[in-house]
Amino acid sequence: MQQRGIPLMVDQLLDLYGQEEYDGHGAVTLYLNKTSIRNMERDFGRSPVSRLAEWFDAYKVKSTDGFTITVGHRTRRLWRK
Repeated sequence: MQQRGIPLMVDQLLDLYGQEEYDGHGAVTLYLNKTSIRNMERDFGRSPVSRLAEWFDAYKVKSTDGFTITVGHRTRRLWRK
């Protein structure tokens, strides 16, 4: 997280509001989509969430045990099955 410049708060928001998707290799990918951003706006308000727009492309990969594998910025579209 520190090397990629993603704040701890964004990591926590991914845990709370992130859309979970299994990657088929034994891990779960968390990312923010339109629905999760709307849920954050409902809870915090539009102005604070708009300041976090810089990190809306962040994602997190967790093992099924709940341990974080990696955190990064999406540079390409996430393809879903």
